[in-house]
Amino acid sequence: MRAVTWHGRTDMRVIDVPDAALEEPTDAIVRITSTGLCGSDLHLYDPLAPFMESGDIVGHEPMGVVEAVGTGVTTLRPGDRVVVPFNISCGSCWMCGQGLHSQCETTQNREHGTGASLFGYSKLYGQVPGGQAEAMRVPFADFLPVVVPEGPPDERFLYLSDVLPTAWQAVEYADVADGGTLAVMGAGPIGDMAARIALHRGLRVLVVDRVPERLERVAARGAETVSLDDVGSEHLAEWVRERTAGRGADAVVDAVGMEAHGSPMTEAAQKALGLLPKRAAAALMTRVGVDRLDALLQSIECVRRGGTVSISGVYGGAMDPLPLMQMFDKQLQFRMGQANVRRWSDDILALLSEDEDHLGTESFATHRLPLEEAPGAYASFRDKEDGMVKVVFKP
Repeated sequence: MRAVTWHGRTDMRVIDVPDAALEEPTDAIVRITSTGLCGSDLHLYDPLAPFMESGDIVGHEPMGVVEAVGTGVTTLRPGDRVVVPFNISCGSCWMCGQGLHSQCETTQNREHGTGASLFGYSKLYGQVPGGQAEAMRVPFADFLPVVVPEGPPDERFLYLSDVLPTAWQAVEYADVADGGTLAVMGAGPIGDMAARIALHRGLRVLVVDRVPERLERVAARGAETVSLDDVGSEHLAEWVRERTAGRGADAVVDAVGMEAHGSPMTEAAQKALGLLPKRAAAALMTRVGVDRLDALLQSIECVRRGGTVSISGVYGGAMDPLPLMQMFDKQLQFRMGQANVRRWSDDILALLSEDEDHLGTESFATHRLPLEEAPGAYASFRDKEDGMVKVVFKP
């Protein structure tokens, strides 16, 4: 079968790989009909490259049709239409019982001190073959896949794999009261969807980004927007306070993470790290790595006293310097982490199953491409070219 594979920094290739096969009685094989390109996939391009191995199959936003199931599977059947969550959770351990599926004790990676395994996402998270492929093996088939109805196009449901639950959790964690104001840092796929969810709930939403096409998308849904290039980093918090009675936003979603612009010294350090041998780079990253923190620092500035910063953007630094005096003085709350997909999937599916496309999922993708064009799409997405916000591959 064909699959998108990692072969080095900025080197993605579509090649022939062995067909996906059942390995455990509780597995299923899913033939992929649509699969997304995520901003987190770009981290494999560089920051997390030391934890990748040549030939790793990437991608963690797939859906498709069940082709085969193991002898221990009792509820899923060939022919079922399913979305596959990006984190691999068993559904029966203590953590899953608490709704913390991204911390599943069955698939935790204790060797690296990380949480539940992820599809297509490096040795740090289990090195499980991903979903940018013609087919994939899915464990815990009676629990993990989300069965979706026939009829609507794939893109009505595809984002249940990652974008929707990640954005949903970000808004849930922000916990803004009715009539309150949510600021969103970043209008990429997660920030865009978080804004849509918050607007659907009746919140006032302020969105910050640098890419005009991305700001136009969220403005068309009803968000108030500002370009960081226009207002300037040093005046962004003032812009937010001017619109919130001088207080700041009730909560801020950081949907950017380690790829934030700014922090030139940190960016230079990350590039220098990339010149080291993989073993040395991995050791340094897990002990003294730092992130570009501009988006998080702006979030801390823009939130009101007593407010919440909800972090959905991925960070990987072990020694990130944070303004603890300011955080303490402002009495801020922080909530963060990988989305617990199965914690939210039933609620989201109920909304998606209504006749109206409330969140605009069917038109959310800006680019729909054959799987064979994945390497070029990675480069364009990284460089924010051609108005690219969300890419869906069709194997």
